[in-house]
Amino acid sequence: MHFCSLRKVLTLLLALMFLVALRPASAELIFFSADRSMSVKSHRVEGDQLIVSLRGGGEMTFDRALITSIKPDEVPYDEPQTVADTPSLVALQLVEQTAYDSIIESASAKHGVPAKLVKAVIQVESSYQPRARSPKGAMGLMQLMPGTARQYRARNLFDPRTNIDAGTRHLRSLLDRFELPLALAAYNAGEDAVRRFGGIPPFQETQEYVRKILALVQ
Repeated sequence: MHFCSLRKVLTLLLALMFLVALRPASAELIFFSADRSMSVKSHRVEGDQLIVSLRGGGEMTFDRALITSIKPDEVPYDEPQTVADTPSLVALQLVEQTAYDSIIESASAKHGVPAKLVKAVIQVESSYQPRARSPKGAMGLMQLMPGTARQYRARNLFDPRTNIDAGTRHLRSLLDRFELPLALAAYNAGEDAVRRFGGIPPFQETQEYVRKILALVQ
């Protein structure tokens, strides 16, 4: 083959590969009996359980009786490169049934933090991805930093039980010192930032974080 022709073929192949890489992934809409819906990547059925793969990564499990229908989601989206590079999946309403409900209820009762609040924090922090990790080093379902983990003697932050227990203890500690909005701001930006600014810090990420969680627990 002539060199110029070969170069054209290689250029065309590279262009096609680039287009395929940019092709939006498919998705599904899960409709619940309570007039709610949730956009997910895919689903599978195991007995009486419906297991969905979240668009941001990770999985959630629902009782099939709660699902009324499943339809294709016509809104395209790009696959995330890493968990930390994409915003957490935050549904319009709090996802009430998860694979971690028993752990959450246990930590909630043990540390005196409403289970609904713990779920909202997990939903915003990691979209229920137990192995989520941020560029700053926050890990697991409740996105705990190594320093916070040491404070509560939590060794394996990718273990859901360990992560949720330490995260709930940390949330309880903050609630003992701040009102709920400020406690959430401190969970996101740190206590020093809240004290330095005398309120919710003027960081867009933190302000959006507090707004999302408060909306979910209303």
